[in-house]
Amino acid sequence: MVAFLHWAGSIAKGTLNGIASFVLFLILLFVVLSAVGMMRGDGLPGDMVLTADLRSPMPDSMSRSPFGIGDKPLNVMDMVLALDKAGRDSRVKGMFIRVGSGDISIPQAQELSAAIHRFRDTGKFVIAHSQGFLSAGLGDYLTAASASEIWMQPQAPFSAAGTGSGAIFLRGLFDKVQAVPQIAKRADYKSAADMFMEKDYTAADREQMNALLQSWYDTASSGAASSRKLNVKAVMAAFDASPQFSEDAKAKGLIDKIGYDDDAKDYALKHGGTKHAVNITKYVSAMDDETQPNAHIALITASGEIVDGKSGGGIGGSTNIAGDDYANAIRTATKDPQVKAIVLRVDSPGGSVSASDQILDAVKKAQAAGKPVVVSMGAVAASGGYYISASANKIVAEPGTITGSIGVLTGKVSFGKSLGLIGVGADEMGVGKNARMGSTISPYTEDQWANLNHQADVIYADFTQKVAAGRKLPLAQVQQIAKGRVWSGADAKAKGLVDQIGGFWTAVADAQKLAGLPQGGPVAFKRYPEPKGFFAMLGAAFNGTAAGVHAMQGLAAIENIPVARALIEAAAVSQRSDLELRATNLPIN
Repeated sequence: MVAFLHWAGSIAKGTLNGIASFVLFLILLFVVLSAVGMMRGDGLPGDMVLTADLRSPMPDSMSRSPFGIGDKPLNVMDMVLALDKAGRDSRVKGMFIRVGSGDISIPQAQELSAAIHRFRDTGKFVIAHSQGFLSAGLGDYLTAASASEIWMQPQAPFSAAGTGSGAIFLRGLFDKVQAVPQIAKRADYKSAADMFMEKDYTAADREQMNALLQSWYDTASSGAASSRKLNVKAVMAAFDASPQFSEDAKAKGLIDKIGYDDDAKDYALKHGGTKHAVNITKYVSAMDDETQPNAHIALITASGEIVDGKSGGGIGGSTNIAGDDYANAIRTATKDPQVKAIVLRVDSPGGSVSASDQILDAVKKAQAAGKPVVVSMGAVAASGGYYISASANKIVAEPGTITGSIGVLTGKVSFGKSLGLIGVGADEMGVGKNARMGSTISPYTEDQWANLNHQADVIYADFTQKVAAGRKLPLAQVQQIAKGRVWSGADAKAKGLVDQIGGFWTAVADAQKLAGLPQGGPVAFKRYPEPKGFFAMLGAAFNGTAAGVHAMQGLAAIENIPVARALIEAAAVSQRSDLELRATNLPIN
């Protein structure tokens, strides 16, 4: 036994020594990379044209890795912040972008267009090239229209035509297989579960979708016409001629030149008087971190589904809005005496009621502490996304932002009879009247269905009351414009759900004004949620230095080593002392 204990102790000691050696290695590597960074600056040339490929779908934002950008895909907020910095960087002469197949949504295109125009207003150019606008939607073209010039490949398809939507409905299939969908919605326009409950669009859903699509079409057409200095009716007529070819689009004034991508890129470099093309992701990585220790505006980017608890996205970033993480981020910003205002960037279709309420409570407490909160809405800030925004001092949305959807969905589909059709037996047991209420084998009993509807009524009443209080609107008015209906940002403003039409920088200007901060000039942000633990300490030691940025870039490469990733994640898990019990909540989806 003594020998065994001695052997086990040796193993444990060796393991701890190995971990300690690995941590020491990381520290030494960080110091070396920092020294290299100090010698080479940010590694960018003295003159350059930035390049960006917008031909893949982009998220609005992502939570930041403790190592920096790493291999994180380009997102909308990266573009917005990088173009602002590039506009003030004398080394950047212009930009070359590739567009056409990214399925960029109308509100994303409006945000990107505003960022590109802001960049161009500094005297710099943007050349856009497309091998084809492949989607019938208008977002890709609206983005390109903000460029100084649009090039297209010869005989390339120009398919931009308008706005549309489609849906698949499963109710007929469910009836055939004897599945039982039971979903309570508040109210008529809350359509997310109609695919289970209906066989085609309901009258209410058809009404709201037509209104949304028309708003998108009108604002996109007028935006493209304004950027291209064309008559809006001529632009609409040109869209009606699609699908067509690049030569047809040029004849109608929708584009400027016919040529291949290398021709357009060479033209951009020549126009900028440089031989250096730098991808914008490299520029984002190399530029000084926007987070500054003396910044007065907190920037919190919340993108994805709203979920309970802490993020499960790992060290590379999360695509969810975790209630604990974001409530704590707002609370931390509230307690920071240097932070004078909070800009909350919201891009979310909703999620957990309890997590949404947790985040809203943090917003209210920030306001009570004298910190104004301004919400900048991305492509969608609906349902739970609107819930967490409702109390803000100002809400800013793009004309095409999908917002509202003040309503509730809850329920289930039970498949017990369906399993029987294919010879599969299913049975269940439970102690307690409603222990198996969430079962997907048996439908709700009459009492359970009544209970579920009561829950939906309570949550819906609470939601509308919080919107009325936050927006300072009569409850009866909120009840009239709620009903689960989605609105475009333009229509939401007319209904009092949004204060101002504009993009991210409009929200920042509002935050500065509310906090009594000077406007104009570069804006420094404190970014939240902040990295935690050991690597946050290292990052803080080199905060705002080019050397620190390069060191973090070097460490980002280590993330991709499986052994290193496993060790880092194990260390992160070891810091958690809680055991989480999850229960089904009423979703705001």
